[in-house]
Amino acid sequence: MNASVKPIDSISAAADAVVGRAEARFDAHRQEILRSTDRMFAGLLVAQWIFAIVLALTVSPYAWQGKVKTVHVHVWAAILLGGAITCVPVALALLRPGAVLTRHVIAASQMFWSALLIHLTGGRIETHFHVFGSLAFIAFYRDWPVLLTGTVVIAADHFMRGILWPESVYGIANPEWWRFLEHAGWVVFIVIFLVLSCLRSYRDMRVMAERGAELEALSENQWRNSSVVDRAAAESAARRG
Repeated sequence: MNASVKPIDSISAAADAVVGRAEARFDAHRQEILRSTDRMFAGLLVAQWIFAIVLALTVSPYAWQGKVKTVHVHVWAAILLGGAITCVPVALALLRPGAVLTRHVIAASQMFWSALLIHLTGGRIETHFHVFGSLAFIAFYRDWPVLLTGTVVIAADHFMRGILWPESVYGIANPEWWRFLEHAGWVVFIVIFLVLSCLRSYRDMRVMAERGAELEALSENQWRNSSVVDRAAAESAARRG
């Protein structure tokens, strides 16, 4: 009875070892992706800050005041507000890379940047494409809840500014009350496909981790078996000698 139990126990232990190894490989790969994406966003946020200052100095005066170019208050918005929504996520990306809080703060900050750039250009429709680009970048995390954070932030921004200051988001003073729903609808449309992509990528990462763990276990078993055979052959040769 004991002899029959031992093989079962050894098989179970081997299976648990493979599962544990697969989980470790998956976690290591996922952390690598999260940390590298955090670093990417740290650089992107700083670049957007610089770009916003240049935009405020060159485009914003014309976008908001016609042909008369003046030093506009939007320059200070780009410097101060842009700095506020850049410094915190960049600090988190450097000090706490890979943390859940870090990527959610970065997602929110990236969408705030979309909102600020839309404002600096006077609600130009072309700048609204920055929202979709930002969502695509956020999908690099392969973590679908982060996309929800970005979606909520940009939808809330369009809703609030649509009520309080519609010209800064739509470029006109009296848009239809349901205009934010149209924008939010297109964002949700894109996010659905990005979420599906994240889920598929998540599954693929798990499959890769499991296959890698199985291959490692198989290689180790082959090595052990070959070592046992080599030792047995050596002992046999020694006895014959």
